[in-house]
Amino acid sequence: MASRSTKQSGASRSAQRATAPTSSLATTLRSVTCGELTAANVGQNVILTGWVAHRRDYGKLLFIDLRDRYGLTQVVFDPERSPEAAAAHEVANSARLEYVLRIEGVVVHRLPGKENPALKTGDIEVEAQRVEILNAAKVPPFPIADHVSADEALRLRYRYLDLRRDTMRANLELRHRVVKHIRDYMDERGFLEVETPILTKSTPEGARDYLVPSRLYPGEFYALPQAPQQFKQLLMVAGIDRYFQIARCFRDEDLRADRQPEFTQLDVEMSFVGEEDVMGLIEGMLIELITSATGKRIKQTPFPRIAFDDAMERYGNDRPDLRFDLPLVSLGDTARIGSFKVFHDALDRGDVVKGLRVPGRATATRKELDELTEFAKNLGAKGLVTLALLPDGPKGPLTKFTTPDELAQITARMNGETGDLLLFVADEPKVANDVLSRLRSRMGEQLGLIDPDEVALCWVVDFPLLEVIEDNGVQRYHATHNPFSGMRPGDEPLLDTDPLAVTARQYDIVCNGYEIGGGSIRINIADLQRKVFQLLGLSEEQIVEQFGHMLEAFEFGAPPHGGIALGIDRLVMLLAGGETIRDVIVFPKMQNGQDALMRAPSPVAEEQLRDLHLRLREPERPR
Repeated sequence: MASRSTKQSGASRSAQRATAPTSSLATTLRSVTCGELTAANVGQNVILTGWVAHRRDYGKLLFIDLRDRYGLTQVVFDPERSPEAAAAHEVANSARLEYVLRIEGVVVHRLPGKENPALKTGDIEVEAQRVEILNAAKVPPFPIADHVSADEALRLRYRYLDLRRDTMRANLELRHRVVKHIRDYMDERGFLEVETPILTKSTPEGARDYLVPSRLYPGEFYALPQAPQQFKQLLMVAGIDRYFQIARCFRDEDLRADRQPEFTQLDVEMSFVGEEDVMGLIEGMLIELITSATGKRIKQTPFPRIAFDDAMERYGNDRPDLRFDLPLVSLGDTARIGSFKVFHDALDRGDVVKGLRVPGRATATRKELDELTEFAKNLGAKGLVTLALLPDGPKGPLTKFTTPDELAQITARMNGETGDLLLFVADEPKVANDVLSRLRSRMGEQLGLIDPDEVALCWVVDFPLLEVIEDNGVQRYHATHNPFSGMRPGDEPLLDTDPLAVTARQYDIVCNGYEIGGGSIRINIADLQRKVFQLLGLSEEQIVEQFGHMLEAFEFGAPPHGGIALGIDRLVMLLAGGETIRDVIVFPKMQNGQDALMRAPSPVAEEQLRDLHLRLREPERPR
């Protein structure tokens, strides 16, 4: 390689007289970051600090890409430049990946043809004059690169290294912008940010509490809040008519890709409002947020409103993914056409027959159809009936038990066309909906119907207030969302005659098939709230113990009020295009609930247990 000293000596001489650039992020150790230098800075003396991202040794010339949070700058070490440069080359030659360096040098143009348009700093490089190793580094357990194949458990064990990757840094920056936008939006609309207690009372509301033993009160416990629900309603009684909080919440429940034992939510409550006030506030916020913080498009505004019953009928769940249109269809009495026993037996049992039209998949192979059938069975279905609408005629088990005219009626009911594949499940409504909704999502992905740059949001409304669940072999009423949701005006008498017919004033916000938030207009009358608690099976003693403070507050003049909570982690995950909220939480727990970095949960010293008046006992072994 030709000597660079003869090619760029003019730039270097002028650099000795240039003024160092000013940066708002300058400190006593650096004058600029690794992500801000451009051709406009050529000739300037700079000081950079960061980590060695790459190094390329060409003998006399050594190149190091220095990385910090803000970007990457290429630094060249040329020992022929000067005695100072030779000394810098000698020091840099001992630096390895992830060493922390402080480099002083001059900004110069890269050689023609060596520019990197993918980088903001791609037109320049820094000729090093001095270098200092601020800290050496061990060889990382996995490459610090966007596309890393390391197991997630290993990345979480060394999360501080994982966070050096561009993708992870971008996720945290997106999260920051989302939260900042929320705070600004709420502040501009008269909301007060109020912090509610973390140590509070255990009042189970759907998931297990995390308990904190009290040292001063032996045998008694605080609980970490599952949500600030009661506090924010008490703030409405207090006259704080517009409250919000970026709240930390804790739930001891089984984990999924979109759940963590501790999570963050936007918590909102407003007085003297109806459903449209709360929904309009959040809808406006999300439209502004998505538009300003991401490059994604919103599929439809205003967001569609879908009744719960319609969502279950058309999509099989109450969190429909509206980015694509593959509706489920109930065959109803059409399923009795012909003599297909599977359909007839299902209807005789009181079950349903529902189907899904998959466009263009009539030519699916036997192996592909078997995989779909196995997929359905693994989700609890008794089986999967397929009908391929081929150019030379339909193909599938239905053809043996129906006439061409009868088959045409079934096809018409499904809006089927030549080239389509029809999938049917004959089972209990819950099973049929669950299986077909998952098949719908799978087909949407396989058919390429999902645009990664599009966001589809909707509101799901008109939920039933109560449902029946089985608890230890006994059937009882259970709140479909939470026990504080109000009911449609005029439905109050139904609590005494037909509780399952009561419609809640509940609204959920759904994004790309994920529920990202939910809220309701609340009950604000003490007697009505007590009646709901009684329907849920709470004794008067339990009501007073767990919620007496709230009912008493209502008796001092609780205004009509309502609110909502949005999951920040889940929202950011969707905006970032991720698949798990662990990628947008700085230090998450693993899917088994353990903290791989801090090795928690962990044993504590006997002295700590004694101070808390606790004694461990051996876990019961299954018999």
